[in-house]
Amino acid sequence: MSASLNGTIVLVGVAVGTYALKAAAPMLLGGRPLPRLLDQLAKVAPAALLAALVVSSTLADGRHLTLDARLGGVGAAAIALWRRAGFIVTVLVAVATTALLRALL
Repeated sequence: MSASLNGTIVLVGVAVGTYALKAAAPMLLGGRPLPRLLDQLAKVAPAALLAALVVSSTLADGRHLTLDARLGGVGAAAIALWRRAGFIVTVLVAVATTALLRALL
């Protein structure tokens, strides 16, 4: 099988699985509220998943750990968010910091 076909199969599988999970909750719960533990987990899971994606895309290069200008950009974005900067400002700070570090290194 080619890599393109494998990628397509994975993409379709993830799409079907996501749709099935979204459809299963209303059918299984029938309008009842989630149990407290699951409700709390549903509130924090997206932030944890986003943080994991940011860390893995910042520090990983294939199968190797990489410390480069991307880490500086993410750090600068974190500081901008901590200082309550808006989304656009945060992105611009991250881009500018990453570009500057790449130019210097």
